[in-house]
Amino acid sequence: MNDPAGHRRVRRLAIGTAVVIALGGMNGPWLYRFGSERYHDYTINKPEYKARNGYWQTVEFPEEYRQDTIHAVLLHTGKVLLIAGSGNNQDNFDKKQFDSRLWDPVKGTIKKIPTPNDLFCTGHTQLADGRILIAGGTKRYEKLKGDVTKAGGLMIVHNENPDKPITLPAGTTFTGKANGRTFLSKDPVLVPRAKKVFDKKTGRFLRNDPGLGRIYVEAQKSGSRYETGTQDNYRVQGLTGSDARNTYGIAQKLGLDKKDFQGIRDAYEFDPVAERYIKVDPMKEARWYPTLTTLSDGRVLSVSGLDDIGQLVPGKNEVFDPKTGKWTYTSKIRQFPTYPALFLMENGKLFYSGSNAGYGPDDVGRDPGIWDVDTNSFTELPGLSAPGMMETSGTVLLPPAQDEKYMVIGGGGVGESKLSTNRTRLIDLKSAAPRFVDGPALEKGTRYPQSSVLPDDTVLVSGGSEDYRGRGESNILQARIYHPDTNTFQRVADPLVGRNYHSGSILLPDGRVMFFGSDSLYADKADTKPGVFEQRIEIYTPPYLYRDSRPSLSGGPQTIARGVSGTFTSQHAPTIRKVRLIRPSASTHVTDVDQRSIALDFTTSGDRITVTVPKNRNLVQSGWYMLFADDDQGTPSTAQWVKVP
Repeated sequence: MNDPAGHRRVRRLAIGTAVVIALGGMNGPWLYRFGSERYHDYTINKPEYKARNGYWQTVEFPEEYRQDTIHAVLLHTGKVLLIAGSGNNQDNFDKKQFDSRLWDPVKGTIKKIPTPNDLFCTGHTQLADGRILIAGGTKRYEKLKGDVTKAGGLMIVHNENPDKPITLPAGTTFTGKANGRTFLSKDPVLVPRAKKVFDKKTGRFLRNDPGLGRIYVEAQKSGSRYETGTQDNYRVQGLTGSDARNTYGIAQKLGLDKKDFQGIRDAYEFDPVAERYIKVDPMKEARWYPTLTTLSDGRVLSVSGLDDIGQLVPGKNEVFDPKTGKWTYTSKIRQFPTYPALFLMENGKLFYSGSNAGYGPDDVGRDPGIWDVDTNSFTELPGLSAPGMMETSGTVLLPPAQDEKYMVIGGGGVGESKLSTNRTRLIDLKSAAPRFVDGPALEKGTRYPQSSVLPDDTVLVSGGSEDYRGRGESNILQARIYHPDTNTFQRVADPLVGRNYHSGSILLPDGRVMFFGSDSLYADKADTKPGVFEQRIEIYTPPYLYRDSRPSLSGGPQTIARGVSGTFTSQHAPTIRKVRLIRPSASTHVTDVDQRSIALDFTTSGDRITVTVPKNRNLVQSGWYMLFADDDQGTPSTAQWVKVP
């Protein structure tokens, strides 16, 4: 018996199937991606996945609070100071629009902070009283060849008068004796008096060595005809008498070449309680891309940077004394590339890993070693693999800090090189003959890796890119946890946001890690569209926070001196296996020399944990710390803030 209705159902089903197959053929890749993404989202949200790999989530501020964050510092209030300055944005610089934000990662509140200067590419560190010292920044943006309209460059001003220095104001006119061209100074310059030189044996006067001043000069008018091709002596207009005879300028080529960034001398302290910047004594040298490192006596060393005429500071390092609020030069000169990674050792000397952010000659100050600032002696350390790949590498003091073991992560070639390395290098400074050895390799060559010490004695390593500033869409969406006890990497959940240049990471008091910034040069694989600064923050929750519970920690003193004990309360005291004192981070440009995790001796009794702070002030610098207690599962408590006076 015929069934017309049944035949129609079969026909409709066949046609529908054919349509689905046809659509699938045309849209197969999309359907696959859609299905894969749905499955991926399902997988990463499963509790068992989070317990093994952790979890990432993004934080996007309301539009009025967004900025191009270049620097981030964790304050003892639990808030994070996010500094953009002009944010690598020439328009902001021209408008003098300089930004900072104060973000509370627990409450989610955001506050705009009036920012007094362009703190883009500044240096920063934690001071003993909890204030943040911030020094240097941007005086002028670089100008690429083709964008420079007025010939200019460096003028060395000579003063041959041994009796007095001379100050030349901004706008001083220099006229070449041979070329006849005229240039104007952009800033005032103080030229010291000449130094009388005598024969050491006879005491006979030999000569006057002129005092020297350095100043950037620029032609009065635009055009290539105002360029100079060779060295010339320059008369200083407006001087008379002995000043005119004793004072002159010497300049090499003054042309339309690329002009580098210029730094500022200004320095500030940020007060976490008043939540404002306070101006302090300016540095002796202008610096753009400096590193600030705390010394054994609590003073702060400022090293390297580009100066106020866009040249690498020629090894003239200086120290800030928080007690007097003044800067003084160190007695000796030592030059490093910009943002050198310098860490205070237990013996009071500094370890230089060779990591840096990228300005300076490729044959000066790039060898790793141990530096005694007082004597200026420098002992090179051997064994570093891929030594030409240290630019944009990261360096971290492995936990616990008492072991004095360091890891150097990734890196690339000097400047805008396409080269990168997947190597990690390890060094034990307590061995009889410290020497670098290779650690476990990363999957890809990695520039700009972010690294944060975790309270369970592991290190989170994430992000970076294979090429300079993420060219060719080379950002690396991978994260790993390094286990120092087994010298292995554990692949964990992949971050959601690419991070390269101008990015960093900071451990938060609740045990999570925040990531900020990223300044890709291009926005597409073909490198044809300009990049967009990454304004989203990303938070990584490590696997240890997806276990059943975490130990409690409360009470106790807010201040514990070195060599002294303090008692805290924990319902889980019998299960505690580690106590760590972690210095809060001040992170920028793959450089964070503040972070360190110090193991504390402790005892437990009932619900009490008594901890003892080590006596060595080089190991435990004065200041605020996060105190974490880890249980027998490796799960940390929420940190208690403790001040070491």
